[in-house]
Amino acid sequence: MPGDARVEEPYRLTPQLALRIAILGTVVLGAFAILFLRLWSLQVLAGPKYLHAAQNNQLRTVRVQAPRGAIVDRDGDVLVGTTAGYSVQLWPADLPTEGRYQLLRRLSARLGVPVGWMAKQIAKRKNDPLTPVVVKRGIHQDQVRYLYERQAEFPGVRVAQSYLREYPNQALAAHVLGHVGEASKRQLERNPRLAPGDEVGQGGIEAVYDEVLRGRAGGARLRVDSLGRPRSDIVLSDQPHAGYALRLTIDTDLQRAAEQALRFGIAAAHRNKQWYANGGTIVALDPRNGQVLAMASNPTYKPSVYVGRKDAKKLLPLLSEKHARAENFPAVNRAIQGVYAPGSTFKPVTALAAMEQHLIGPYDPLPCTPTYIRYKQPFNNWDPYRNEPMTLATALARSCDTYFYELGYRFYKLPPEYGHPLQDWAARMGFGQRTGIDVGTEESGLLPTPEWRRARYRGKDFSELDRIWKPGYSIQMAIGQGELQVTPMQMTRFYALLANGGKLVTPHLVLQAEQPGDNGAPAIVRQTFTPPAPKPTGIDPAALRVVQQGMLLATHYPLGTAAGVFDSFPVAIAGKTGTAEKWSHEHRRLLDQAWWCGYGPFDNPEIAVCAVIENGGHGGDAAAPAALKVFEEYFGRRGGPIAQTESD
Repeated sequence: MPGDARVEEPYRLTPQLALRIAILGTVVLGAFAILFLRLWSLQVLAGPKYLHAAQNNQLRTVRVQAPRGAIVDRDGDVLVGTTAGYSVQLWPADLPTEGRYQLLRRLSARLGVPVGWMAKQIAKRKNDPLTPVVVKRGIHQDQVRYLYERQAEFPGVRVAQSYLREYPNQALAAHVLGHVGEASKRQLERNPRLAPGDEVGQGGIEAVYDEVLRGRAGGARLRVDSLGRPRSDIVLSDQPHAGYALRLTIDTDLQRAAEQALRFGIAAAHRNKQWYANGGTIVALDPRNGQVLAMASNPTYKPSVYVGRKDAKKLLPLLSEKHARAENFPAVNRAIQGVYAPGSTFKPVTALAAMEQHLIGPYDPLPCTPTYIRYKQPFNNWDPYRNEPMTLATALARSCDTYFYELGYRFYKLPPEYGHPLQDWAARMGFGQRTGIDVGTEESGLLPTPEWRRARYRGKDFSELDRIWKPGYSIQMAIGQGELQVTPMQMTRFYALLANGGKLVTPHLVLQAEQPGDNGAPAIVRQTFTPPAPKPTGIDPAALRVVQQGMLLATHYPLGTAAGVFDSFPVAIAGKTGTAEKWSHEHRRLLDQAWWCGYGPFDNPEIAVCAVIENGGHGGDAAAPAALKVFEEYFGRRGGPIAQTESD
């Protein structure tokens, strides 16, 4: 029947269309057959070959530690060196998922490192699995052999070569040198050139000059298998550059003498029944340029406790507040971090300021009496039997307190428009501010003023009477007592000023950075560290000569407070004793800090020294004999027997 035009005809499969579909199907089936055969070939026929190749061709980029530069004394003798050693690393990406805890337990049993600590360090690397965790540095050779022989049992564990700090003089100058340790999170954030596991300076010269000493790390590549086992030698891709050596101003022999002198001074205090004497510090400066010749602090510690296999018990006094207190804080550098009342060693400051303000002439006599009374308040002289007039030089030599009480009162009575000249002159001489020494955290001390007192004692817990600057504060400050606080470095700097004619030097420890020469050739100076030039203070030379003469009398005049110690020494030494009272909360009593500061030779000064013996009693009994030991070493001369002299 004919078709209806209103109805669409059904789809018809023509012979031509059927042929095209057949050809397309054949092509598709052929392509799938080829892919199948290729996959079968790779998986079945060549699978073991490619698996073996993959296992032996995993590349690892390794950070190569650079040898740290040495630290040497002024004569080139090594204070801190570097030696090769081995460290154990964990590579988080290569650690097995199953059995990881058991692996860490086995490693802990062999190295003595807590499992929890290793797990915590691995967790920190979750976003950086290709950076290894340094588990331990400085491992024993038997531990190295054990891990090498059992590499299959410790996948992800690698023994790598590292460099360790060594200290040929053990604890010598520990507070000056500092130590190194793994970079903290904060240090990593501050310095993008550091990587986790890098060792950086953590105190002293090591920290301040870390960029110079550390050098630049290199890089290397090696092939490892799927278990992290090396399958090739390490190939350097970026050569590490060793750090420069630092030459210090320190004299090793003088430093050793200063540390021995501290122990001698403490023993001398004990012989005088000052049983609480338990620490101190000695500083020696070149007054011409501020070079630190020695800086000793007691008690001390060995920086080697931070190297390699750390002993937790030995670290406790350095890290734990409780244990540090029990050991009298061995990590504190008392030369720049200890603050003390200076006692009579401050009297030369008062004397200079009084002459500059024309409150007294150098030859004007003032009475030296057993007691000084103002507003019905008695202030006692350390020598209750002294009752005679004295000039300024004699008052310094015999350390008459009542003479200087009167000077303190005269400062207090000055009209308001004069300001605070005693404090102003003291500030000009370096007190109440940091010295600028190039090592460690330095305290600024305290130079109290009426404005400071009003600000310090504001608030509802204090009355208006507490805020007022009373006459007694000026009287006490004139002899270095009250709320005045100084560091031994500040005081040594001041006595260097007295020695060099009135110039304020900047104490410094580093002379230059050097690159060791090849094959025994001389070192090449790469950088010189030049401190600021000595700063004139404007002190009247005539006034300075009077104070210098008074300190020479103190050490060589028969009634001088340190004559029994220095009069028989063949080199003329000038200086001043001091005994500063301090309330001890621990012992619930007043204890005396023994001071002596001075310089020599008197006519051409080369060295200024300050010694402090904590709780040591009178300065002439403990601190002055300790300082004499330093002068004996420096000049290569010995003094005679120490005679008993009454001393403050």
